[in-house]
Amino acid sequence: MTISIGFESTAHTFGVAIVNEKCEVLANEKHTHTTESGGLIPRELAEHHEKYALPVLLAALEKSKKKLSDIDVYAFSQGPGIGPALKFGAYVCRALAIEQKKPLLGVNHGVGHIEIGKALTGAKDPLTVYASGGNTQIIGLDRGRYRVFGETLDVGVGNLLDSFGRSLSIGFPAGPKIDEKYFLGKNLISLPYSVKGMDLVFSGLLTAAEQKIGKVDENDLCFSLMHTAFAELTEVTERALAHTGKKEVLLTGGVAASRALQQMMKTMCDERGVDFFVPPAWACGDSGLLPAWLGLVEYNAGIRMALSETTVNQRQRVDEIDVVW
Repeated sequence: MTISIGFESTAHTFGVAIVNEKCEVLANEKHTHTTESGGLIPRELAEHHEKYALPVLLAALEKSKKKLSDIDVYAFSQGPGIGPALKFGAYVCRALAIEQKKPLLGVNHGVGHIEIGKALTGAKDPLTVYASGGNTQIIGLDRGRYRVFGETLDVGVGNLLDSFGRSLSIGFPAGPKIDEKYFLGKNLISLPYSVKGMDLVFSGLLTAAEQKIGKVDENDLCFSLMHTAFAELTEVTERALAHTGKKEVLLTGGVAASRALQQMMKTMCDERGVDFFVPPAWACGDSGLLPAWLGLVEYNAGIRMALSETTVNQRQRVDEIDVVW
């Protein structure tokens, strides 16, 4: 049975996972860079990954009871992501694949979220809501590629939450803490609601919410910020469902762990008679599971890469990838 190892380093997380072609997770180890205040600094991310790469790799090998020589395919997240962080993960994976003389694949981070989400939930042909720190997109498979039917024009919804969290002196990641406050809020405060056709804009919402800090109840403000952002995302998703005629919605990415977003999306899907899927919380965020599984899927579909094709691409998009599997 083919076994794949995946290395994730697109942003704050260095992860290593080992899976087989039945999508049995033999290991999924990671370490995430967090802060008490401030955001993500690229140099610090690279330093974090360098510090934890070996312990995370050794933990994954121990958990899986595998040796590097047992691995058939080596895969890493090629993009999109933060340059210095991406490069370190690629360097580690390339070095090991070359040393072991095994096939090497660089895979798209966003497509990884979609494919592992489908594998773990049983979704067949979903409209995917990919909501994370750096990405917010509504994606569906059409004519051999994952097409983007709507996306943020400025910042990802996770970035919105983390930026607002910094203004509240909440460290990174702020999303889970704001999600808790969401359910404590009682009053909806009027904030800018910006949907541009099928696309979303969050920067005006962030500025307006920051200007109200200290002037209104903090729980109400967190509730209102999340409710407004998630309502925008749900509106565009519903419109994309009507356009594509798809009968499934898959919510994935780090922000998919939000109970508030899950509730809003599920309500919309129930009203439209559409099946709603969310991967387990441990599979929503960034981890080596994404490149490990997608690398295995691509390898089994006959995709191979020369070493020169495995350079990182900070701006690589899901709609640039040919889906041949």
